[in-house]
Amino acid sequence: MEGSLGIITRLTRLTDTSLIVHWFTEDHGLVKTVAKGARRPKSPFAGKLDLFYSGEISISRARRGDLHTLREVSVHAWREGLRKTYSVTLLAAYFCQLLEAAVEPEHPAPELFDLLRRGLDHLDGAAPTLKAMKHFENELARHLGIFATQGDPSLALNDALGHFPSSRADLLERLSSNEDFRSQTPKNP
Repeated sequence: MEGSLGIITRLTRLTDTSLIVHWFTEDHGLVKTVAKGARRPKSPFAGKLDLFYSGEISISRARRGDLHTLREVSVHAWREGLRKTYSVTLLAAYFCQLLEAAVEPEHPAPELFDLLRRGLDHLDGAAPTLKAMKHFENELARHLGIFATQGDPSLALNDALGHFPSSRADLLERLSSNEDFRSQTPKNP
C-alpha cells in the first residue's frame, strides 16, 4: 500500500455503492481510485469523500490500468467555506480542472499540489475574486515554465493547454461583475 496527502478534485458514481475518486496528491500527482462501498450508509468512507476535502490517503495499486483501490482516508481539511456560494465553488472547481488539464496522470508535482492547496485554502476563507483567479493561472504558468515575461501569462497557459476549461468564461463574467459592484459600493469611514 502507498500513502500520500491528497485533495479530491472529482467524484464520479461507479455503481450503486461505489465511487471513482480523483485525487491530486503530493507524492503521486493525479491519481484515480475506486472507493468500494463508499455510498453505503455504514461505509468506512462515510463523510470522508467530498470535493475539495484533503487528507492522508492509502491506496493499493492496480496490477493493470490506472484505477487503484482506495483503502483508507484520514481527512485533514473539509474546506466548508468552498460551499458557501456558487461562485466560490465554481472557482475552486476551476482550479482543479485547470490542474487536471495541465499535468500527466501519476506524475509527481509537489509544487502544483502546494499551489492547489494554497488556492483552495484561500478561497475557503475569502470571497472569490478575479485577482485570485488570475494569480492561480499566473502561478500555474510559472510552475509549468511557460510564464510569459511580456504580456498576459494566461495566453501562454491557453496555448500550452489548447483551451481553458469551459467554466472560465462564466467565471470571468461573474467575477468581473462582482468587482464592478465592489468598486461602486461606498466604503465605511
